[in-house]
Amino acid sequence: MGLYDVWLDFQEKCLTSQKFHDFAIKFPLTRPIVRKRQSELFDIVSGFVYSQILYSCVELGIITNPKLKNPGASLQEVSDLAGLRLDETRRLMDGAVSLRLFEKRHDKYRLGDLGAALSINKGVLAMIGHHGEFYKDLVEPVDLLKSGRRDTNLSRYWNYARSEAPAAVDAKKVTAYSELMSESQLMVADEVLASFNFSPYKTLLDVGGGQGTFLTCVANAYPDLQLKLFDLPEVAKRAEQNFADNSLSTRAKCYGGSFFDDALPQGADLISLVRILHDHDDEPVMKILKAVHQALEPGGALIVCEPMSTGDSAHRISDAYFNFYLYAMGSGRPRSPEVLQNMLKQAGFSSIHTKNTRAPLITSILLAQK
Repeated sequence: MGLYDVWLDFQEKCLTSQKFHDFAIKFPLTRPIVRKRQSELFDIVSGFVYSQILYSCVELGIITNPKLKNPGASLQEVSDLAGLRLDETRRLMDGAVSLRLFEKRHDKYRLGDLGAALSINKGVLAMIGHHGEFYKDLVEPVDLLKSGRRDTNLSRYWNYARSEAPAAVDAKKVTAYSELMSESQLMVADEVLASFNFSPYKTLLDVGGGQGTFLTCVANAYPDLQLKLFDLPEVAKRAEQNFADNSLSTRAKCYGGSFFDDALPQGADLISLVRILHDHDDEPVMKILKAVHQALEPGGALIVCEPMSTGDSAHRISDAYFNFYLYAMGSGRPRSPEVLQNMLKQAGFSSIHTKNTRAPLITSILLAQK
């Protein structure tokens, strides 16, 4: 037993003692600590309510409504915009003010610091709007855990993840999640471009590249880089149109198929997996990594970009939020860089290391050589 274990035992003994609590709240030097811990615990208890206030503000369109900018809108004006009665509007807005989504000044509501930042972030807004399906699955969380993986609102939304023939998923079913992934992928692209230098490479293949949002961002930053995209046939068609709309057809080629059943395109010296691995369980992940290793040119590299369990706020987002989200989705789990490094080694990769990013809660980066 180490010193930290001794400390944990002592801490637990104190915190489970009513006498210690009575002393700590009375003693002036420990009272601020007790109050802070009480607030943190109540935030956990109230977290679902907070998320519903946020969801309501997004769903009702008041976060993005220009009338809520300076100088703001009165309670009656917000009521009219939201389509709610005055009492319900007041309750919603007072809650939103407490969460810094809005600020109340001179009897008018205007964007708070968090609301202002959120109002221009299309990716986060799209995810929050989509969370309505996730929240339905969390109404009975204990039942969700006890029943094992089953049909849920999220699993139906991301139906390709559990499909026995993902390449056969039709156009209508891929539209919703393709649009959602496209909106939210802009944030990831910004972080990757700020942290990784693509200039040493000639051809980038984005596996599971969706509508091509990530590749389009990379293409704009690196005009000499050749591009390839591999995704489900119907998704690849959408990417092809996206590249045409962005005048990238001469540089970008699209390939349709399933990375579980079909060989990946050859000829790339860099392959990217952007938010792909955490969507799948360990066995499918190993299939993907081995397929990537086989497709890479000798001496080529793989870049893995996704949220990972790295500590601090990223640890909480990965191990709490994504852990439950992916469980409800029916496939995948968040992994630490160390776990992914071991899986990369098993797939044949070497010289694996992490790349620092500005915002680990959005994405972390692993680079591996063939």
